[in-house]
Amino acid sequence: MLRVPLLLAVTWALLGRGRARYEPTWESLDTRPIPAWYDEAKFGIFLHWGVYSVPSFGDAWFWQQWRGDKDKAHVEFMRRNYRPGFTYADFAPQFTAEFFEPDRWADLFAAAGARYVVLTTKHHEGFTLWPSKYAWSWNAVDTGPKRDLVGDLGRAVRNRTNIRFGVYHSLFEFFNPHWLADKASNFTQNTFPAAKTIPELYELVYGYEPDVIWSDGSSQAPSSDYWGSKQFLAWLYNDSPIRDRVVTNDRWGTDCGCKHGDFITCHDHYNPGVLQKHKWENCMTVDRYSWGYRRDISLASIRSMEELTRELAETVSCGGNLLLNVGPTHDGRIVPIFEERLRQMGQWLNISGEAIYASRPWVHQNDSVTPGVWYTQREGRVYAIVLDWPPAGRLRLGSLRLRQASGRLTLLGFDGGPLQWRQRPGAPLLVQLPPLEKVSARWAWVVRAENAVAPGDDDAAGVDRSGEDAVQLAGGDGAGKTSEFLNEITLRKFSSYRQTAAFWQNTVAVGDSSAGKKAPSSNDAKPGD
Repeated sequence: MLRVPLLLAVTWALLGRGRARYEPTWESLDTRPIPAWYDEAKFGIFLHWGVYSVPSFGDAWFWQQWRGDKDKAHVEFMRRNYRPGFTYADFAPQFTAEFFEPDRWADLFAAAGARYVVLTTKHHEGFTLWPSKYAWSWNAVDTGPKRDLVGDLGRAVRNRTNIRFGVYHSLFEFFNPHWLADKASNFTQNTFPAAKTIPELYELVYGYEPDVIWSDGSSQAPSSDYWGSKQFLAWLYNDSPIRDRVVTNDRWGTDCGCKHGDFITCHDHYNPGVLQKHKWENCMTVDRYSWGYRRDISLASIRSMEELTRELAETVSCGGNLLLNVGPTHDGRIVPIFEERLRQMGQWLNISGEAIYASRPWVHQNDSVTPGVWYTQREGRVYAIVLDWPPAGRLRLGSLRLRQASGRLTLLGFDGGPLQWRQRPGAPLLVQLPPLEKVSARWAWVVRAENAVAPGDDDAAGVDRSGEDAVQLAGGDGAGKTSEFLNEITLRKFSSYRQTAAFWQNTVAVGDSSAGKKAPSSNDAKPGD
């Protein structure tokens, strides 16, 4: 049985001669360039699915919370609903997946605008969604669905879409005897990684050739030395069949988290809000309180689209990717509220995606004057992602300037042509947005700036400094012209909302103003994984 993997390993080693090779040290592994596709992808979908989807109570840590922690709510749930002597293994035959349609899932992920998907092939319960020979009778082919869920979904995603397919894999298992024995020895022995963890990872690589290996559970042991992580990653980057395209995260040991890996996750729902030197990922859930599906979920537990677009804008502006989780049911459905959020994300990205995909952080991540405005750049254009529609559609930007003769602003989702704007030295760039009812985008809005420069570079922008009250008026074809505020109109004389709106109407003929719209505040509760 070992001949084929050994032969493949030798073949890939021979083919890899002449390449830069990585040593099993963090210093060496950190020199590997991250494959470009991952940084360009920006948005992925996470799927937590396993035997814990049967009780669908609490979260994916159900077994530990019930049997290990003796959590009162979990113990009472089992007492009320299941017979005495019921074991966690008795849930497995009920993990049926009879409504699982991988083609339909793949189509949904494409409609959501996802560029990669990561499936929990094995969570901490140890149940594998593929026929692992290291999980005899505790896998999706031997019991429950009686099918290779990893293979079925991977084929559908790759055959029907351009989405990258990734696998989540837990390093440890709650109640595996080998794991418990290693733990009891204070990890002076490491039987479990050699007998279970690493062989399963090799199975996943050779069997499914994933584009992402999303490791988890490393914090349960002292360091990556116990897991053998560095040796596995050196093989993965040097000799594996996916060495040129695979990306890995930072959960390979307590000495690795938030430091090493192709991208860092640090902790669940990691969103630092500032630019990071290392590529990073914000993994978060549509359900605020659980990674797996919960039967007792309420509408109040579901994140709104305003919250999700806010997370995406903040994350991408600071150089990260967003990995958004939904939990399928035990019978293989993605419930309507989760499907709705995914499709809504796709609707927003269909209009505003050019500000997200393949973008890079700009000089400024968020605006210095108006809260809730986040910046990206791509192919010479700067994008301001506006999370709250401003009153009267009048937007003030303190971190963006335009070149006088060639600056041009447009609003994604608005077909009425360039926006009108004005700027003067030392003052914010003022932008008049169109009436909201004429804009097809919802939840968040993107202003695209051409020929933009950073503030403080007024000479490059060509701002007229001849008078304190000189401004730039632009509209129509985007060309700027100087106005000295004829008819005694000056900015200082307009302090009220109506006077300001009247100024725009009288000076640049912007038309009717739209009512302000404020997004609801987000709930930052972080579910644990």
